[in-house]
Amino acid sequence: MFTIKRTTSENTDFRYLTRLFDEYLIEIDGDEKDFFAQFNQIYIKNVIVFYENNTALGCGAFKEYEPNVAELKRMFIVPESRGKGIASKILTELESWAKEEGFTSCILETSFKLENAISLYKKFGFQITERYGQYIGVESSVCMKKTLYKY
Repeated sequence: MFTIKRTTSENTDFRYLTRLFDEYLIEIDGDEKDFFAQFNQIYIKNVIVFYENNTALGCGAFKEYEPNVAELKRMFIVPESRGKGIASKILTELESWAKEEGFTSCILETSFKLENAISLYKKFGFQITERYGQYIGVESSVCMKKTLYKY
C-alpha cells in the first residue's frame, strides 16, 4: 500500500531522502556540486514524500520562483524503487498541489545526464526552455517549463 504525504522540508523522511539525493548528485554534478547545493539548502513549504508500507521511497517539492510560477525541486526516488511509476505519482501530486496554490506554470532544472528524468518531464508535457536565474550559462543544466491548466 502506498501513501503520498504533503509536508514541508522539515520532514525527517524528506531530509533523509534529500541526503541520499545529494550523495547521488555528487557523481552527476562532479565539480559543480557545491554550486548546485547552495540552491537546495532552503526551507520549502510544499514537499511530497511517497511511502510504500510506511517506508519513504521518493520525494519532490516546489517553491515559488516568481508570482504564478512554481519551481520543482528535489525530485528523487531511491534507486531500488525506480521504474515503478513512483516519480509519476509524485509529479502528478506536485502539479495538483501547485494548481491548488494558484500557480499557472512550473519550471525546473535538471542535469543533461539525467536522461530518465528529462524523459519523464517530457512525458508530462514539460518542454525544454532557456536556462533561467542561477542556471544561465551553466552548460550542464537543462531547464524545462510547463503551463498548468485548470480542469
